[in-house]
Amino acid sequence: MPIWDNYLNVIEASRRLKVHPETVKRLCRQGDLPAHKIHNTWLINKDTLDNFAGTYNPSPGARKRLFG
Repeated sequence: MPIWDNYLNVIEASRRLKVHPETVKRLCRQGDLPAHKIHNTWLINKDTLDNFAGTYNPSPGARKRLFG
């Protein structure tokens, strides 16, 4: 099993969190969501994202963009 199978990109993470991809990028940049940046791509460990999703509470005024 390749090591990259344990990671998600910003688009995949945004679908799991049900937020806009730019929100995921901001969370990664701020260090709120632990991730690795390789070249121009953020990679988020699946287990880390699952733990984060259990505690993530967007601000009350934040809009959520749902993806199919």
